[in-house]
Amino acid sequence: MKAVILAGGYGKRLKPLTETTPKPLLPIAGKGIIEWQIKWLKHYGVDEVIICAGYLKEKIIERVGNGSRYGVKVGYVVEEEPLGTGGALKNAEHILKKEDSFLVLNGDVLTDFNPLALIDDLEDGYVGAMALVHLPSPFGIVHFDQKTMKIKSFTEKPRISEYWINAGVYAFKPEIFDYLPESGDIERTAFPKLAEEGKLKAHLFESCIWMSIDSHKDLEEASKIIPRLDIFKEGVIDER
Repeated sequence: MKAVILAGGYGKRLKPLTETTPKPLLPIAGKGIIEWQIKWLKHYGVDEVIICAGYLKEKIIERVGNGSRYGVKVGYVVEEEPLGTGGALKNAEHILKKEDSFLVLNGDVLTDFNPLALIDDLEDGYVGAMALVHLPSPFGIVHFDQKTMKIKSFTEKPRISEYWINAGVYAFKPEIFDYLPESGDIERTAFPKLAEEGKLKAHLFESCIWMSIDSHKDLEEASKIIPRLDIFKEGVIDER
């Protein structure tokens, strides 16, 4: 099974850290985001990873190498200029077009759910499957009695079960390349078209840990949460 990590972005919201370090290498408890992602994929049986790299790509290649230290095979597709998430994946068509199916994930998401569940959704004419998770509230919630206005309790940053968001993890058939732009984001190009044609399926992950690393605070929170996940307790990354 092959998985693609879209790791070409500038990470502008995480400046000044990303002025010298690509976002996928920003540290989470001493390891780069992308290293946790590879470890996660390996846990679920993914044995080949393709990294779509752009900004500061040399540093990603130097750190990750051929993947042997993580127990997987790693290859690279590089972009000399920003292509967006859709263009970056289109750039890897020559590697993936003969696959029955493959996984794709954004280079800034961390989770513990089983991505292989998405592969099983690629039936009945679906070209893609999208992982959805409950909307995480950026703020704590205050619970109170609406009659007396007495505050009863607090919930720190709950998941809002009424709403679902794109988790940034997908499974595709090779037909996805017919929908991808040479340059542009998959979220604004391919996904609306697939949805219009009824070829994009949702897969709900109700009970999971999921984080998108978009701020300095996210880095701090992930460093406390991610290393404690059960899927990461089976071994350690070889630091040599």
